[in-house]
Amino acid sequence: MDIRIGFGWDSHAFKPGVPLRIGGLTLEHPEGLAGHSDGDVLLHAVTDALLGAVAAGDIGSYFPPGDPRWKDADSAIFLKLALEELAHAGYRIVNVDITLVLATPKISPIADRMRARVAELLDVELGQVSVKAKTPEGLNQDHVAQCHAVALVERIPDQDDLKSISAVIETQRQLEDVVDDLLASVHGVPKRRTDEPVFDTEDIT
Repeated sequence: MDIRIGFGWDSHAFKPGVPLRIGGLTLEHPEGLAGHSDGDVLLHAVTDALLGAVAAGDIGSYFPPGDPRWKDADSAIFLKLALEELAHAGYRIVNVDITLVLATPKISPIADRMRARVAELLDVELGQVSVKAKTPEGLNQDHVAQCHAVALVERIPDQDDLKSISAVIETQRQLEDVVDDLLASVHGVPKRRTDEPVFDTEDIT
C-alpha cells in the first residue's frame, strides 16, 4: 500500500495558572490547557494521526502520562518521535488537515502563524498544512479545547527500485528513441524520421 491515512484526536480542559500552548505557539490567554506535558492539544492530535497512519501505536504508548520525565514537556518532542516512526516505516507526509474546536481564544487571526509553525515542526511546505477552528456551539464544552487531525502519508520510493535511464538503455539508438518519445508526448514535437540509405541499383556490383 503506497498511501495511508491516519486520524488523531485530543482534548484538554482549560486550567488557570499555566501557559496556553497550541500548535507549538504560546498564546496570550488567561488560562492554559491542563495536561501532564505542556497540554498542546494540536500537536498531540497530529502525533496520533502520524502514528496511526503507520499503525505504530499512540502517543500514550510512548509517553505515559504518569511518567515524570514528560512532566511539562514540550509536545514537539512527541511529534519528533512520530516523524521518526513514520520515516522508519518508509513513509513521508503528503498533507495534514487540522481542526481545532474551542470557544476561546480566536484562532483565525493567528492561523497562518500556527500553520507555519506546524509546517516547520513537520519539516514540510506550508501548503501541506491546514489549520481551521470551530466553536463548540451547543455542545456545552466552552471550557475545553479539542483537536481533530488527519494525516495523509505516502511510501518513500525504494532507491534500489529507481533505475537511471543509463541502466536500462543499452544503445545510443535506444536513447535517441526515448528522447524522441518524450518530446513527442510532452511537447508535441514530431518524431524524427530516420531515412534509410537509398541505393542506386545501377551502382551495385
